[in-house]
Amino acid sequence: MRVDRLPLAAATLLTMACLTLPAAAQTAKATLKDTTGKDVGTASLMQTPNGVLLKMTVKGLPPGEKAFHIHAVGKCEPPFTTAGGHFNPTGKKHGLASAEGAHAGDMPNLHIPANGDLTVEVLNTAITLAKGQPSSLFDADGSSIIIHANADDHKTDATGNAGDRIVCGIITE
Repeated sequence: MRVDRLPLAAATLLTMACLTLPAAAQTAKATLKDTTGKDVGTASLMQTPNGVLLKMTVKGLPPGEKAFHIHAVGKCEPPFTTAGGHFNPTGKKHGLASAEGAHAGDMPNLHIPANGDLTVEVLNTAITLAKGQPSSLFDADGSSIIIHANADDHKTDATGNAGDRIVCGIITE
C-alpha cells in the first residue's frame, strides 16, 4: 500500500469498525433516600431488548415484605406524595394479580431480611428508558422509585394497600 493512501485506508477501517459495534446500552440511576433525607440505597436501570433491568441495593430498612413501584413523577419531597401515583401510561388497573392490570410501574414485593440490607434485580417489561415512547420513564415530569412500609397485595386498585412511602429516588440519566 502506498503511504499517501494510508490515512484514507485507516479512516475507512475505523468507520467500518464503528458501524459494527453495538450501541451503548441506555442506562439510568436513582439515589434512594428515606423520609429524613438519609441515603439508604441506589438503583441502576439498564434498557434491555425485553424491558428495563433494575438493580437495587438498600441498607438499613425495616425488615419484612415491602412494596416497591415506579411512580409517575420525578419528585421526592417527604412524605413522597410528590411522586404521584404509580407509573401507568396505559391506564390499567393496579396489581400484578389483577385481571385488568397491571400498572407499568407495578413491581414484585421486596423481602427485606432481618439485617435490613438487600440487593435485588428485577426486569420490568412494561417500561422503557427510550425517550419519546409512551412507556418511557423520561416523560415530561420524570419518574421515581418508591418503597412502601407494607407489602403490596397486588390486586387492590390503586395502590395495593402498600402503606406509607418510606423511600424515594428520582430516576435520572
